[in-house]
Amino acid sequence: MTTTLTVTTSTTSYPVIVGAGVLSTLAGHLAALELRGTLWLIADEHLIAVAEHIAGMLSTAGFRVRITTIPSGEQSKSFNELHRLYDWMIENGIERRDAVLALGGGVVGDLAGFAAATILRGVALVQLPSTLLAMVDAAVGGKTGINHPLGKNLIGAFHQPRLVLADTHLLATLPPRELRAGWAEVIKHGIIRDAELFFALEELASSQGWHATNAAYWDAQNIELTTKLTAIIARAVAVKVEVVSRDEFERGERITLNYGHTIGHAIEQLLGYRLLHGECVAIGMDAAARIAVALGLCPPALVERQRKLLAAYGLSTALPTDLDRDAVLALIGRDKKVQAGKVRWILPTAIGQVVVRSDVPFDVVEAVLASDQV
Repeated sequence: MTTTLTVTTSTTSYPVIVGAGVLSTLAGHLAALELRGTLWLIADEHLIAVAEHIAGMLSTAGFRVRITTIPSGEQSKSFNELHRLYDWMIENGIERRDAVLALGGGVVGDLAGFAAATILRGVALVQLPSTLLAMVDAAVGGKTGINHPLGKNLIGAFHQPRLVLADTHLLATLPPRELRAGWAEVIKHGIIRDAELFFALEELASSQGWHATNAAYWDAQNIELTTKLTAIIARAVAVKVEVVSRDEFERGERITLNYGHTIGHAIEQLLGYRLLHGECVAIGMDAAARIAVALGLCPPALVERQRKLLAAYGLSTALPTDLDRDAVLALIGRDKKVQAGKVRWILPTAIGQVVVRSDVPFDVVEAVLASDQV
């Protein structure tokens, strides 16, 4: 099963292709896009075998390919790693007609994407996401960047890819923890915009013998289940595609995609990225829902329903016991969504609906962070 979606903005249009085995079509897509310069393949270090297979396939099709890898983990979204990529490309003669291929999760996509956005004032970018989180969120929409010691994703650029090719076979390479982290973003899309997606996730979670962290589902042995899972992923991707198509530069509704991220990003940074992005987003979603309850925007039942689904996909919503709550509050003030000195909160009002509020009292946030209960 293959689904092709299209991001269409005021500046560009490109396909997002989701399906099992779609990497085998990469050469044809690159040729159709007339990307005939050197291909600079930047891969997660754990995907070197996949990268070499892709390079061989592309070389056979007549493309020139160079490969480098980056260390796994959020720490790679740094000035040092970015400069290393610049050195590699400049020393080896990159030209403006060339293209960067990003193979990996959100870290690779963000870092390689920022390198593509800035080297020679911009070269073409192709996203080849390998994680569930990257497929449904990070690889789509053109956000690229690196972290700063004072905050996550504070330095970057919008640089839309020419193509996103999400091969669900790659999900079989993921450890259980990475799969759990990815489901957080899928659930997020259901909460903010697509109630039917949320209900489908609940139904899937209740399926006998099914477990969210079983990577074996993606090896196509169980065609019925693989087809159902791929359809759910495509539906989650469709949420991102629709929002980005209407709001490319996050001047309006695209901010809703940051549900759970305001507190989630602060937790990531304060814990030295000990927790994965999706794990922190799950905690942030729970906190945001509890803030919404405190403001009378949604019933407590929504918090419980969201918690139950997150738990079904192996995600904790408890604030880490060693987390400095005061430090979280301080970091929230430096969040990139702050406008006119006010934090913009994405808060749920119902399954599939959220609002953006800039008038959340400080003491409400403080109280939510002080307790794991509403």
